[in-house]
Formats: sequence, C-alpha cells, structure tokens
Amino acid sequence: MKVLVINAGSSSLKYQLMDPETREVLAKGLCERIGIDGRLTHKIPAKDAKYEFEIPMPTHAEAIQSVLDALLSSEHGVIKSASEIDAVGHRVVHGGEKFASSVAIDDAVMAAIEECIPLAPLHNPANITGIKACQQVMPGVPMVAVFDTAFHQTMPAKSYIYALPYEYYEKDKVRRYGFHGTSHRYVSARAAAMLGKPLEELKIITCHLGNGSSIAAVDCGKSVDTTMGFTPLAGLPMGTRSGDLDAGILEYLMNKYGYDMKEMMNILNKKSGVLGISGVSSDFRDIENAAKEGNKQAELALEAFQYGVKKYIGAYAAAMGGVDAIVFTAGVGENDANTRMAAASGLEFMGVKMDAEANNVRGKETVISAPDSKVKVLLIPTDEELMIAMDTAAIVNG
Repeated sequence: MKVLVINAGSSSLKYQLMDPETREVLAKGLCERIGIDGRLTHKIPAKDAKYEFEIPMPTHAEAIQSVLDALLSSEHGVIKSASEIDAVGHRVVHGGEKFASSVAIDDAVMAAIEECIPLAPLHNPANITGIKACQQVMPGVPMVAVFDTAFHQTMPAKSYIYALPYEYYEKDKVRRYGFHGTSHRYVSARAAAMLGKPLEELKIITCHLGNGSSIAAVDCGKSVDTTMGFTPLAGLPMGTRSGDLDAGILEYLMNKYGYDMKEMMNILNKKSGVLGISGVSSDFRDIENAAKEGNKQAELALEAFQYGVKKYIGAYAAAMGGVDAIVFTAGVGENDANTRMAAASGLEFMGVKMDAEANNVRGKETVISAPDSKVKVLLIPTDEELMIAMDTAAIVNG
C-alpha cells in the first residue's frame, strides 16, 4: 500500500510517499513560495537523489499537481500511475474536542475542522486548503485527517481546565488542548517496544524539543498532561515563543509602550523564547556557538530552556506517581547532547542516572542512561509522517 502524507502550511507543503507496512519512504519533498512563484524540492531516498524545480504555484492545487507530476515523472518519479496512491493522510493541527483519533475525511469532518479555525487561525485554514487541493487533483482517493491535538484528548479535566470562569470553557471551549500529539504518541510506543514492555504498563515522559517544544506525561499509553495549552504558545520557552509567563506582564508592557494586542502577540510568538533571551538567534546551534564564545545572554537562554525541561520532567513524574522512561525527540532532543544531559542530570533522586558516553550521539534510536539507571532515558527520532501513514492505512483498510 502506498500512502501520500501531506502537511500543508499557508505558503508551503511538505509531502512523503511511503509504504506504511515496510516503512519505506519512496519519495519526499517540499513545495515552497505557494502564491508567490513556486519552488519544488523533490528527493528519492533510495537513490540519495535531490531535484529542484521552479514551478508556478498560484494555489495549493498547483502545488499538489506538481507533487504528482514529480512522483510520476519518467526521469525522477517513483510510480507509473496516480492510481498507485491508495490514500492520502493529512496532518491537521487542531481538532478541538471533536476528535480523539484520526478519521476518514468527509463533509462532516471538513465542517468540524472549519469550526476549529478560531482555535488555530494560522494552521487549520492551511490544512483545509491542502485537503481541498488534494480532493480537486485526486478525486475519489480516500483521505484521512490526523490531528495534532487528538492524542491529548485523554487528559482528565483537572489537567486541561484553566482557572477562569467556567463559562469560558462551556461556551468558548477555552481549555488546554496540547499539540505535537502525533509525535508524543509515536515515541511513547517506540519506547515501550525498546524496553520490551507493554505500553499499557509504563509511565513515560516524552520531551519533543525543537523550535517548537512540548513535554507530555504518558500514563499507560494515554496522555494525562502536556505543556502546550490552548495554543502552542504555552509551556517551555521555545525558539521564538515565550512559553509560560505571568499574564499581568502583557498589561504592563502594553500600557508602558502603547502596544495593541496584535503587536503584543507578535512579540510573544515571534520575538521571545531563546531568541528573546539570547538576542542571537532562534536556532539552538547558533546560541550554543555564541555561549561557547562567552555570550552570557546565550548561556542564560540555554540554561532557562534546560531548566524548564527538567522542571516539567519532575512535575510529570509527580503527576503520574512515578516514571519508567524519559524520551528525548525532535530537532534539539535528537541532536543536542548538552541539552539532554543538562535536563536529565540532577534527577538521581528519581532514579535517573545518565551515561555521558552513551549520550554522545545524534539522531539514533538508543538508550542514553547508565546501565544501572532505574529510570531509562531514551533518544528516539520522531516520525510523525510514518504515524500519519500508518493511521491512514489502518482507517482505509478498515
């Protein structure tokens, strides 16, 4: 079975064509500058080949068509007919309270995704555009929506409720939703497999650390808490997002500098996080290099981020009444040994004991804690696309 995985942004579109049974990625790529001019980067992993094209993409429909053309090309294609694509799996950021799992897309599902636009105004419209473009270019092909928020729908009310007047939850659905659910679900399942134990018997803390970061408490395979909230702005300080802060700061800065809410939210989303503290970059590699050169703000940015990770690990171990494994994943989690070591050190009281030599690795599925560590610490590269493909195949195959 071949599944095309689509992750549509407002002006970009990522894709992978894969076989979820063998886990082989036949082709993958990126459409950029949709609505401006159009650029396609197409890769065939088996050949270690990369192709780049300038293609007019006034809308996402042309982007999808360019993807199909690339997949079917006699020179750099991997299929002979579009009929070889059995289904399309779409990443959808927000499913609200309506979806606790992936679903086949029909008119009712599309309407529900549209209803969630106020909860994710930057993401859901782009996801909808990607779905409609695929439906236009690939009529009759089964399509599945896989939601970032779905995995966290198992959180109990005490975890997701905010201490606001209850009417805002009842009328406006203001609550913690959480994101990166597909990643947290994938790595927690892989952790159980690596440990050779049933997921239903484990307490796991999954740390998805990248430009966007979130941590989840996964108790017996179910998310019971997570750091991101009503929006992806909550929780850890991230590349450019502030993470948790005192809401009174907004009023103070807005009054002092005359900001309106739009400008204030732009500061919190685009100018804060480790970029804001360091004044250097939102890229952790740049910040680490600056810190090595003696930049104190860069050092502070890294320390604040690492401290935040450690603090949530402790909190979630308390929330679950213990922890069997801690998982690091995503760009920073998979590649930054210093951050992993700093976040997981000093937790010996919890039964965590790190191994510096084992931790000196990048992007490889492995155990990085000491052999005698009661709590296992794992590095697991995430694979959200595979999770989307597997969900899609399972739903289409009934």
